[in-house]
Amino acid sequence: MRDADFFRRWMTAAAAAVEREADRLTELDSPIGDADHGSNLLRGFTAVRAALEEQAREEQAPAAAGEVLQLAGRTLISTVGGASGPLYGTLLRRTGKSLGEAAEVSDAELREALLAGVDAVAQLGGAAPGDKTMLDALVPGVAALSTSYRAAGDAAENGALATVPMQARKGRASYLGERSIGHQDPGATSSALLLGALADVAGAADGTDATDGVR
Repeated sequence: MRDADFFRRWMTAAAAAVEREADRLTELDSPIGDADHGSNLLRGFTAVRAALEEQAREEQAPAAAGEVLQLAGRTLISTVGGASGPLYGTLLRRTGKSLGEAAEVSDAELREALLAGVDAVAQLGGAAPGDKTMLDALVPGVAALSTSYRAAGDAAENGALATVPMQARKGRASYLGERSIGHQDPGATSSALLLGALADVAGAADGTDATDGVR
């Protein structure tokens, strides 16, 4: 079972991953976007980490697992510019809302909640897998949770890599038409970081390499 502390560790690990890869995310965004994806996400996840730390200091940390993700989502929406804030905020808020007010949730419940979060992102952005967006990492990544957390992280990373030969059909990159081909999508790349962080935290919590199935 996964409690609120598990989700705080996930968001903290995601913030560390974004901090580590921020320059690369911006580099990926330079030829097909506004060259700000890394800096925007860094600002947002730094704010998420600060919000969680402030709650811990004030001993007001959420007891419900889903509340952690809803707080993270609200923070991203309020601090991240461009499309990334609403999209990532929607992903986490909808996932958290789907988890409800339970103090602990099962792996299967987390998977179902993430599916709801991904569906909300698709509706908000009007995108689908193959459009060269974050969905190209999120959809296969969450689907692979039925195998294991590590499989989810690997599938998301492979999904991000698979955006290189795609032509963008949604988002800022779609304005470039065929010129978007040959570039890895930064949103898919950061989404892979998010699911990779989840796999790392699950592996550490379970004392495994996160290769056990999510049932």
